[in-house]
Amino acid sequence: MNNLFKTLIAGYGAKKLGGGCFSTVLIFIIIYWALGTCNKPTNTNNNTQQRTGYVKPHIPVSKS
Repeated sequence: MNNLFKTLIAGYGAKKLGGGCFSTVLIFIIIYWALGTCNKPTNTNNNTQQRTGYVKPHIPVSKS
């Protein structure tokens, strides 16, 4: 989600739900964080092979 839209939505929600200064800031942070976690990929499996940049060279063996 675009940061501008995320900020606008969180600001509007904090304005509507917040009562005082501290609660408005707290609600803004919570909504902003929640909107940021909505579009994260759900597959966070650490068993996948990570790329290290090292490629094992293939040396052909001649049959003589």
